Amino acid sequence: MAKINFGGVEETVVKRSEFSLAKARKVLKKETIAILGYGVQGPAQALNLRDNGMNVIVGQSKAFKKDWDRAKRDGWKPGVDLFEIEEAAAKGTVIQMLVTDAAQAKIWPAVKKQLNEGDALYFSHGFSIVYKDQTKVIPPANVDVILVAPKGSGTSVRRNFLNGAGINSSYAVAQDFTGRAEERAIALGIGIGSGYLFPTTFEAEVYSDLTGERGILMGALAGVMEAQYDVLRKNGHSPSEAFNETVEELTQSLIRLVDENGMDWMYANCSATAQRGALDWKPKFKKACKDRRYLMAPEEVRIVQGKVRDRRLAV
Repeated sequence: MAKINFGGVEETVVKRSEFSLAKARKVLKKETIAILGYGVQGPAQALNLRDNGMNVIVGQSKAFKKDWDRAKRDGWKPGVDLFEIEEAAAKGTVIQMLVTDAAQAKIWPAVKKQLNEGDALYFSHGFSIVYKDQTKVIPPANVDVILVAPKGSGTSVRRNFLNGAGINSSYAVAQDFTGRAEERAIALGIGIGSGYLFPTTFEAEVYSDLTGERGILMGALAGVMEAQYDVLRKNGHSPSEAFNETVEELTQSLIRLVDENGMDWMYANCSATAQRGALDWKPKFKKACKDRRYLMAPEEVRIVQGKVRDRRLAV
């Protein structure tokens, strides 16, 4: 494994250059990878694995016609490599749980019955395992339990794969029954198109992901953008001006500079006035964000599980 310096801390990372696609194919040669769920992550991971020469089948409930039809449009054939969830789980040796966190708890009793000794149970988010007391997703002792969590949406995973860039992922092993759990996880990570794979734990992945989603990745970003737009409109600015200063400049200019060469590069390419304002206001936003909760409250866990109806969610 390679070593990369992150902010003065040396971390271990797996790179495609050292764990090749050919090696991943060899590791997974005898596996049947069953992708359960064809909603967000499912299509991207299934298609990337198939394009990389792995033996893949899809499990998707016909009751969710939109997802079933999408799978068929993507070339999966009913009765050949597209099945109902329980049947796919029975046929697979690697069972990828890519339905929603709430759905995982609902399908778990049916999936658990189909697990055989030596199978691998795979997740892309550790919620069901970390909160197993609530979800009741408790794997048997005779299977591997692994995680590969791409650092992006399913759309990004597929798009980056097609343009050759790949996407970073974290990986973890919660249970190693076969002695091959880590090798399986890394091979699957390479198979879905990961450029770099960073070791983690199920707990660390869940806590960091939930913090990020409620923060800069989604919640904070959406909240700040909406607030700024409303402030500009309230003070007489036109919708187009409020939009351009809130959305257009961020998405089409500034965030691309950050992606290109970091935050300092973005600052260096802005006016002195912009830099001054940012430096003045950054500590205020930082303080506001650091004051919030780090982990999910019990009520949020129950909402994710679908035990509490949250009318803000389009479900």
